[in-house]
Amino acid sequence: MQAFTQHQGLVVPIDRANVDTDAIIPKQFLKSIQRTGFGPNLFDEWRYLDKGEPGQDPASRKPNPAFVLNQPRYAGASVMLARANFGCGSSREHAPWAIQQYGIRAVIAPSFADIFFNNCFKNGLLPIVLPEAVVDALFQAVHATPGYQLAIDLARQVVVTPEGVEHAFDVEPFRKHCLLNGLDEIGLTLQHAADIEAFQAKRLAAKPWLKRELTA
Repeated sequence: MQAFTQHQGLVVPIDRANVDTDAIIPKQFLKSIQRTGFGPNLFDEWRYLDKGEPGQDPASRKPNPAFVLNQPRYAGASVMLARANFGCGSSREHAPWAIQQYGIRAVIAPSFADIFFNNCFKNGLLPIVLPEAVVDALFQAVHATPGYQLAIDLARQVVVTPEGVEHAFDVEPFRKHCLLNGLDEIGLTLQHAADIEAFQAKRLAAKPWLKRELTA
């Protein structure tokens, strides 16, 4: 998992409340459990004028020019600004996959759906909760200022505006540790690889018949 320490990037505003996971990545793209290739279908039904299918070449699609991801001023955005209850709906982990694979490193909102919020941390995507008044002010700044960027410092737990104003955010210490060190659940397990191997060797020495069962 890619570590998150500090990041500065262009902000794209998703100015809608209660954005659910089916809007983030529609159901027809959930047929694959591979964790790649979902970026082109992020917000698919809003982003394109035609209906997409898995494996379809994005270049063959008809983009919706009114949708923010298709507007040139937001090209290359890596910070997403959202409204309340972002990520509600079904628990599909494909939603943070799609956001991250589009190129987004952090999502800022007044609140998130719980399962989506947890899935973000497991996949190296930082969800940041800021007060609604602060998020409102950021939306106004983004809309008024082409090229608006925010800096995020996870170690200090602050979002910094271009004017140098810092907005503090909370993050659970264990989740912070995992993001700073790029550790997903597999990475955490592999930190104990030597202990696991020692236990396995000791167990097989005491019960050698298990080796035959493991290789059968």
